Amino acid sequence: MSPRDSAGGQSGPPPIVYILVVIAIGYGATKLWQPQLQGLVGWRPSLPAMPSMPSMPASPQPGAQFPPVASVPAGTTVSIDGSTSMVLINEALKAGFVRAFPGSVVSTAAVGSDNGIQELLGGSISLAAISRPLTAEEEGRGLAAVPVARDRIALVVGIDNPFRRGLSRGQVVQVFRGEITNWTTLGGVDRPIRVLNRPSVSGTHQAFSKILLGGQPFGSTANITTLARDATTPMLRLLGADGIGYATFGQVADQKTVRVVPIDGTTPEAESYPFQRPLSYAYRQPADPAVKAFLGYALSPAGKAAIEAGLKGPPAGA
Repeated sequence: MSPRDSAGGQSGPPPIVYILVVIAIGYGATKLWQPQLQGLVGWRPSLPAMPSMPSMPASPQPGAQFPPVASVPAGTTVSIDGSTSMVLINEALKAGFVRAFPGSVVSTAAVGSDNGIQELLGGSISLAAISRPLTAEEEGRGLAAVPVARDRIALVVGIDNPFRRGLSRGQVVQVFRGEITNWTTLGGVDRPIRVLNRPSVSGTHQAFSKILLGGQPFGSTANITTLARDATTPMLRLLGADGIGYATFGQVADQKTVRVVPIDGTTPEAESYPFQRPLSYAYRQPADPAVKAFLGYALSPAGKAAIEAGLKGPPAGA
C-alpha cells in the first residue's frame, strides 16, 4: 500500500505539479532548438544539375562532301578501272564530264572490282568502279566509296534455250551449287545444264554469291565452268541452247540473243525485284581535286541523268 500522511491523504505533490513541470521542460527545449528547427523548415535535397544531351549531327547524305564544281584546271585527268557492271556508267559519265569540262581527260577500263581495288591501292588509277562493298581491311587502308546507282542482277539463258519457265530462288541455289545438273529436273528437256560462272575477282560474282546463294560458295561439279575473264559479252555468246549465267541487268536488257529468267515470278524490271546491289566509286582518302570534280559531276543532276542512260544500255544499233 502507498504510504499516507497522518490525515489519511496521499503523500507527495499533487499530479498537477508534474504536468506543469513537463510543460515547462518542453517549452524550454522548443526555445532552445527554435533556430535550428526554423532552418530546417522547407528543406529539400538538392540534386546536381544534369548536363544537357549533345545534339546529334544530321547524317550526311552519300557523297555530300562532293558538291558540283564550276570548272577544273586544264589537263585534269581521271583514270577509272574495275567492275564490268559499270562499263556503261563509266562511259556515260566520261562523255558528260569531258563535255562539261573541255580539256579534261577520262580513261576507263574494266578488269573486275577486286583488280580495280588493287590498282587503286597501288596508286595507278584515280577511281575503282566497284559492284560490291569495301571490306573493313580496304577501308582500314584508307579507301572510301560513294554509291552512285543501284543495279539488278539478272539470270539469263540463250534465246535458243527451250527452257521457257522461271525458277524459284531455291532452284537457283541448287543449279549454281551443282545440286541440279539437268534441265529436266526444272521441267525442261533432258539435257545437262551448263553453268557459266564469273571469276572470283568479279564484284557481280561476289554479289551473286551473297545475295542469291545466301553466302554459300558456287559448286564445283563438272557442268560448272568458271570463265577466265570477267566479261559479259563473251559469256552471253557461250550460253547456246543449254547454258545459264548471270549479269548486271543493264548489260542484257536489250540483248536479242538472250532471255532473262524470272526468279520467284519477278524479273529485274519490277520495282520489287529483290536481287539488287549498290554500284560505287572507291577512292583514296583524302580525295584529290580531280577525283572530287569527277564525283561531284557524277552526283549532280547531269551526272545522275547520264548514269540512268548508262543503266539502260546503249541505243539500239549501237
